[in-house]
Amino acid sequence: MKITVVGAGAVGATTADNLVRRNIAEEIVLLDIKEGVAEGKAQDMMQTSALLGFDSKIKGVTNDYLSTAGSAVAVITSGIPRKPGMTREELIGTNANIVKSVVENLLKHSPDIIILVVSNPMDTMTYLALKSSGLPKNRIIGMGGALDSARFKYQISDKLNASANDLNAIVIGGHGDTTMIPLIKHATWNSVSVSSFLSAEEEEEIVKKTMVGGATLTALIGTSAWYAPGAAAAAMVESIVKDQNRLFTASVYLEGEYGQEDINIGVPVIINSKGWDRIVPMELSEEEENLFKASADAVRKMNQVLFDEGVLTK
Repeated sequence: MKITVVGAGAVGATTADNLVRRNIAEEIVLLDIKEGVAEGKAQDMMQTSALLGFDSKIKGVTNDYLSTAGSAVAVITSGIPRKPGMTREELIGTNANIVKSVVENLLKHSPDIIILVVSNPMDTMTYLALKSSGLPKNRIIGMGGALDSARFKYQISDKLNASANDLNAIVIGGHGDTTMIPLIKHATWNSVSVSSFLSAEEEEEIVKKTMVGGATLTALIGTSAWYAPGAAAAAMVESIVKDQNRLFTASVYLEGEYGQEDINIGVPVIINSKGWDRIVPMELSEEEENLFKASADAVRKMNQVLFDEGVLTK
């Protein structure tokens, strides 16, 4: 089996590194447009194989999509990263044409591929990948909710001094600082509601910190984060390759689910060898439903830029 990661920047390289350590594919192709970058990073990773004990091969290539032929899954991380003070929405103009071109080139050589989109603004780029590719909706997945949920668990675990592995907590809605919805009232610590351990003020603090998790790291580092995004992408790919039926929040295409149509946005889904298999319904409070509707409206506003700029036509 072959897996392709497009974009050898920090997120793409970290995704590839996580994948190769998991030993889930015979070959991982790391592709970038900048000469030598993917080749160098791939060789550096391969030199860890004797130390880490993996047998997967990783190949770096410069803009050579023929080398991606026959890929079962591709992760798209290409595009410019966020800089301090930059919103995900500001990335649309630049990244839309990049993502559209990448999808077209992947499909030329791997028509049965499942595509995982990481590039920002993630929900809009996932929508673009679906609409421009013509692929069945279950074969296009946006990664953001898995990352946001991991950040949510981190904030809860930090506040409770608990293991994040003992927590169940998800974030739905758009992958944005103002559009994500951390479902604090649904979060549990080994089946016990975290509300049993937290005050209302502590819950509010956790939600706020989760929502600005990406922006906080961008301000500290000077660019977008990469360790957690790479790990989130690799975990989702593993669930596809191994047919694990794991439940993630992911940006998928809705056709009436959660009261929304013609939009890619984060909801709970089962991820397996089909890509995303089915959407998992949740009972949301009136407040949560209103927040989800507002989030969907904001994502649609971003999607409209694709039509205004002529990247997509109706």
